[in-house]
Order: sequence, then structure tokens, then C-alpha cells
Amino acid sequence: MSIRERLSGNEAAAIAMKQINPDVVAAFPITPSTEIPQYFSTFVNNGAVDTEFVAVESEHSAMSACVGAQAAGGRAMTATSANGLSYMWEMIYIASSMRLPIVMSLVNRAVSGPLNIHNDHSDAMGVRDAGWIMLFSENNQEAYDNLVMAHRIAEHKDVLLPLMVCQDGFITSHSIENIELIEDDKVKEFVGTYKPEHYLLNQKEPIAMGPLDLQSYLFEHKKQQADAMCKAKQVILEVASDFEKMTGRKYSFFEEYKLDDAEIAVVCMNSTAGTTKFVVDELRAKGIKAGLLKLRVFRPFPAEEIAKALSHVKAVAVFDKADSLNAAGGALYTDVTSAMYVNSTKVPCVNYIYGIGGRDTKANDIEAVFNDLQEIVKTGDIQNPYRYMGLRG
Repeated sequence: MSIRERLSGNEAAAIAMKQINPDVVAAFPITPSTEIPQYFSTFVNNGAVDTEFVAVESEHSAMSACVGAQAAGGRAMTATSANGLSYMWEMIYIASSMRLPIVMSLVNRAVSGPLNIHNDHSDAMGVRDAGWIMLFSENNQEAYDNLVMAHRIAEHKDVLLPLMVCQDGFITSHSIENIELIEDDKVKEFVGTYKPEHYLLNQKEPIAMGPLDLQSYLFEHKKQQADAMCKAKQVILEVASDFEKMTGRKYSFFEEYKLDDAEIAVVCMNSTAGTTKFVVDELRAKGIKAGLLKLRVFRPFPAEEIAKALSHVKAVAVFDKADSLNAAGGALYTDVTSAMYVNSTKVPCVNYIYGIGGRDTKANDIEAVFNDLQEIVKTGDIQNPYRYMGLRG
């Protein structure tokens, strides 16, 4: 029987970590993720977990400690945001290249500069090609559920890649919502015991990890990482299926909200999906066939599945909460349009950069986008596909 609670997203993440009871947690505080290691440290202090908590001097050191712990044969976790993730950047790549299934809670925040502590997705987008599995969370419940599933995915023998669970800073991290927790014993059984095949402290198999890797082998090793990311797709579905059997909560690569008969649709990630669902309901009440594709799994990118899900609509808007500054649209937009092109899906598609630095995104802003899509369907004219939502002036 599930446990009903009222928790912030950060509290939910910390409780998931407590139930997982990792061997090592290394962290350095940074807004708005600070509460996660702060809450977790109380569990260490009161004996609720037997985790080794390492309070380091920087985020670079936090990921370095996780790399060392995981390489030694332990299960390691951490949490960070924005500039903290940027400071980890070198070790983020090393973690994935060494095939270490570290799990990180990333509370999304704008990366400086100028300095801003509020939510957008520039931190996550900055490491989107670093070889980490990336799960996004609409609300506190999903952030908790994603963390419970994370180790099963990352540690699978066909995957062995690090994984980050993203949620929106302050919007979900500090907002309190009703949530259903899973009993501790069920989480422990579901996650299982970490049993690495190769690790530094195995006396029976002396090995080196992270050596110099020159022309003779690096190319092949990178291909192995790419293959593991492809295999992660099936593992994600298998773990989600087992999770549904335990909780009744169903997850996949994305959620299709009233998309089956939609003529116009929005694609977005994280908390914006909740507001978009409200707008979709309002438009449906007026007879407008609007829909939503809420992406949960950003890496590996489910290109073929997204193209199929959007193949029947007449116009699509993709929301990016970070600007790639490339004169060709945001990261999610370029991935979605590439997926549609490769899979021979020809649907008019426009991009909206929005919410930068925590700018409010309101229901009437999203409704205006759906109005734009209706006009595109009516006229067949996209004009400028690179647009901004909620930008003054």
C-alpha cells in the first residue's frame, strides 16, 4: 500500500535517495538543488541510511568523488544545478566514458551569465551530448518515480551509463504537492543490490580505469557508448513496465495527452506540460483538436517513436526552455525536426524559445501558440519557424 505525503520536489528526491541507500553521496550546495543533499545528510546523521556522505569543496570534486566511488565498486549519487553542473563538466564526460552508472538529480536552473538562479534548461542542454541518460519530470511525483527507476536503468549490463533525473528549479523543487511514496522494502527490492562485474577493489581482477586512450581504441570505445545508449531504450521500457506492476503508474518515452486525434500539438518537457494540459483541455472544450506530447526521455532520444506519434497532426510547436544561440532553433526542436525528417514525416513545425531565466509561462501564452498553429494549418504558411514566447518588445 502506497504512502500518501505532501512533499516538495527536493524532499521527494532526497527520500528516494534514502530508500535507495547508496554507498556514497558526494555533494556541494548550489541553489536550487541544495536541499537534496541537505535533507539527505539528516538521514545519514540519524542513521536512516549507512551511506558515506562526502561534503566536498566544489561540484568538480563532487563528481570526482562519485567517479572514484563507483569505479571502486560502490553505488554513488549526487545532486546539482546550473553552474554546479558546468563546474562538473570535465568529470561528467569522464563518468560516461568510464561507463559508471552514477545517478544525479539535476534541478534545472539558468547557467550564468549574467547570474540568474531561476529555472530554464540551459544546464541540461549544455551536457545533452555527454553520454548521460536524461529523464525529465513534469512534477514531484515523476521526479521521485524517475529516481526510483534510475539505478535499474543505468546499472543494466547492456547499458552501464550514468543517468540524470531533471526537474524544474523552484517550480517543482520547492513547491509542495501530494505524492505517493513506495514502501521502503519495496523500493529496496525493486532497485536491487549493485553487483558490478569489473571494479577497482576486486582483488581477483586487478584493472586500470580511465587510462590514456589514443587513436588505436578511442573511436571504438565511443561507438560502444553509442551502442549502450541505443540499448538503453529497451531497458527503459522494461524497467517502466516493472515499475507499473509495482505502483500502477505508467511511464514510457513520452506521454501523449489527447494526441490520438489532435490536429495541432505542442512538444515540451518538465513542468510546462502541466500548464499545456490545462490549455489543451480548455481548447478541447471549444471544439479545437489540440494535443500534447510531453517528452520524458530526452537521452536516448526516441526519434522514431516521436515521428510516429506526430505523423498525423497538421502542425507542431516545439517548446525549448533554452536557446542554442545557433540561429537554427533550440536543442529539442532540432532533435524533433531531425527525427521527423529521417522518418519521412512531413509536418509543419515551429520552435518557441520560452521561460529563459525563469520568465513566467502562462496559459494565455500557450493558447496563443495553439492559435498560431491553427493559422499555419489554415494558410499553409510558416513564415519564421524560430520564434519566442513571452519575450517583451
